[in-house]
Amino acid sequence: MSILPPHPLASVPQLRRTPRRLPVFDLYGEGHSGRLRMLHIESIVSRSRMYDWEIDAHLHHGLHQVLWVWQGSVHALLDGTRMQAAGPVALLIPPGVAHAFRFTPSTEGYVLTFDAALLAEQEGPEMGRALHTLFATPTTLSLPRHEGSTHRQHILWQMLHAEAQQPSTASTGPVQLWLTRCVLWHLAQWRARCDGPPRTQGRHTLYTRWLVLVEKHYAEHWPITRYASQLGLSAERLNRLVRAETGHSAQHVVHARLVREACRLLMHVQAPVSQLAFDLGFGDPAYFSRFFKRHTGQTPAAYRHSATTTPAPSSTPKDGAADYQNL
Repeated sequence: MSILPPHPLASVPQLRRTPRRLPVFDLYGEGHSGRLRMLHIESIVSRSRMYDWEIDAHLHHGLHQVLWVWQGSVHALLDGTRMQAAGPVALLIPPGVAHAFRFTPSTEGYVLTFDAALLAEQEGPEMGRALHTLFATPTTLSLPRHEGSTHRQHILWQMLHAEAQQPSTASTGPVQLWLTRCVLWHLAQWRARCDGPPRTQGRHTLYTRWLVLVEKHYAEHWPITRYASQLGLSAERLNRLVRAETGHSAQHVVHARLVREACRLLMHVQAPVSQLAFDLGFGDPAYFSRFFKRHTGQTPAAYRHSATTTPAPSSTPKDGAADYQNL
């Protein structure tokens, strides 16, 4: 197993010329909604065949991507570095990295696109470390075909894809999350063996590190300056980084995480609102109620009632809690 070095430019066929301004997609060819909280898997053939096996250069803001090639080969452009690899191989693409692919016809494999915060939430520090290790830099991770661990990895991809195809899977369920975490955790272990300790400098790793920090400390109500200091940035630069990836300020993202957790607790934990406020780091339950209403349009008690009453309300207030489920 090894990290493939970049191939010389002359050895890799040129991909199509890129436009003057790179397009930004959630999924290639489908536009950019700005809504995160995504976990999507599809086969390589399902989209690439429509584009004659070539995916032009583009970006994903705030979304990580893993390309898993089991059979066939790929020529890839990752932020100006051209690479060529044959399966089994994983291409690791942090948010904001320009990338393009040319596949040999009938290449077999999968493309996984996801919001790292969705996977890190309510998990231990191991998931955060795995994401940090895996997406420290964009790269190509080659795996030995005849090792049992490589075949187990492919089986996990097949299971994840099959689970996502179930008609009953209208939204991301726990099985998809568990399988995705398994896929990423195993890949991170392999990358750590090949690459040594993860590098912490460079723009590609900063957004992932920020998400991991938020997940660890959002209930401690850190000021943005403290997050920035932990990343070796100024608060202004951190805000620019987060806004470029999400369209929102760093403070908005932290507050959105608090609101999501508050909604989750209000729905599933039968404790007084005052206790939940303390659990979320609010020293004053009255302030928590004002904070929650400011961001969702409802008081905590009203939200709990509407969320646990059947049928659910037919409309959501402006800037309501549903919006925060997508940040």
